[in-house]
Amino acid sequence: MPAGLKQTSSVVTIGFSADEALPNTFTESITDLNLSPLDREVFVVLAINMDPFYPEGVAATDTAVSASLTSTSQSRVTNLSNPNCLAAAVNSIKAAGFVDAGVPFQTRLETPPANLDYIGIIATNDFFVQVEGQGNALPKGVDGKIYGYRARADAAIYAALVQSEALSA
Repeated sequence: MPAGLKQTSSVVTIGFSADEALPNTFTESITDLNLSPLDREVFVVLAINMDPFYPEGVAATDTAVSASLTSTSQSRVTNLSNPNCLAAAVNSIKAAGFVDAGVPFQTRLETPPANLDYIGIIATNDFFVQVEGQGNALPKGVDGKIYGYRARADAAIYAALVQSEALSA
């Protein structure tokens, strides 16, 4: 348990999804955690599973489906170098230069090493899931689950977490 936090719930699992409206179009979905700012409530993230849809195999064309989960709204799919990104995943097929459908690759963060106490803390009320396909003829998406628990932060910790999240957006 992080210092300055008191766990107020058991571990909960929250499902999420984001689906492109049109092929190869950035899409972001918002999931409300229903946190109480008056009670200085935060969500401590223990693990995240993300399952982006599979891209299409198209001869001589690279295709991909990229996804990320963040604590703030984004204007594109991001990666783990972004301080607000808690998870990122990519399914891709490298086929440029091939006459067939190419070779599939999968890059994903399922869960961090078991020796970590948590992988992130969401201090504001929502988390955001981004998805975008590349080179696909049909819309793609991502499904997943986030695992964590609610906690109450002391006033100084809560203020620091909210300010850090807001300023790095």
